[in-house]
Amino acid sequence: MKRPLDRFGSLKIKLGIVIVAAVGVTVLVVLGGTWVGLPLVVCGIIAGLLSLGMIQLLARGMTSPLRDMASATRAMARGEYDRRVVETSHDEVGELARAFNRMAAELAEVDRMRKDLIANVSHELRTPLTALQATLENIVDGVAPADNATLQTMLSQTQRLGRLVEQLLDLSRLESGTVPLELQPFAVKPMLEQTVRESSLAPEYDGHIEVRLVVEPTDLVIVGDPERVNQVVANVVQNALRHSPPDGTVEVVARANGEAVLIEVSDEGPGIPTEEAGRVFERFYRSDHARTSRDGGTGLGLAIAKWIVDMHGGEIRAEAREPRGCRMVVSLPRNDA
Repeated sequence: MKRPLDRFGSLKIKLGIVIVAAVGVTVLVVLGGTWVGLPLVVCGIIAGLLSLGMIQLLARGMTSPLRDMASATRAMARGEYDRRVVETSHDEVGELARAFNRMAAELAEVDRMRKDLIANVSHELRTPLTALQATLENIVDGVAPADNATLQTMLSQTQRLGRLVEQLLDLSRLESGTVPLELQPFAVKPMLEQTVRESSLAPEYDGHIEVRLVVEPTDLVIVGDPERVNQVVANVVQNALRHSPPDGTVEVVARANGEAVLIEVSDEGPGIPTEEAGRVFERFYRSDHARTSRDGGTGLGLAIAKWIVDMHGGEIRAEAREPRGCRMVVSLPRNDA
């Protein structure tokens, strides 16, 4: 609901209006009372009461956002982050109300992400732990033998737990800013060749998926943190391997593009719907939940990649690939001037 003084854009102007109105009421009442023959004391009392009433009416509208914010703050302290205050005023109090609502929205989003993180981490930890517990119980009860296949299954679940914990620690360090970048010039081709070799040892790689590497020009150099850039490409390549069909092909292409270096990783998987292209970089988000979970993905690799790319001042995005598949494009500034 609009308040009487909402149209004015300054708190000082509003206070001036309240004072002028109070003085004007006092003068009018005194003059009118004197004209009709009322005693001056009576005129003063009537003028005082009317002035106080007018000040109360106008000041209440000026301070109501502050009372709303105080009430909303108490509610937010109890965990009710959906509270908002009226922001119809155009003065400093109105700007404070708008800032308060923005803060409340951000806190609500942080609280949602916190709850999602707890739920997702609990789920990701419970799945391999449940598998390990069931396998160990079968071995102890004599239901299943402790043969090589059973031990290999237990090892893969343990490795999955290790990857999840390692990625959670990486993400925590990146978000807190405790991971400084060690910037230095390095050749792109040897770094990518090492990344492809490491990816061939990952559990996502079954030996039947071809990985092609193209670097143009072959002596392409970039200034950045080679270890962290390697981590970005490794996460993207492993994600491509995880979603590629048997006997598919993953292409890794690096090329100069003006003042930037583009590293594109393409696969022949099911692709990412256009409306989900931006969300794949959220923590624990899965475009293809069942498949990614089954194949050991944690939903953290692309989130970590985005943090590292942002720290380099670059950009990472997901694009559709024709006729099918996904293309991850990493753009990093060359900084080699």
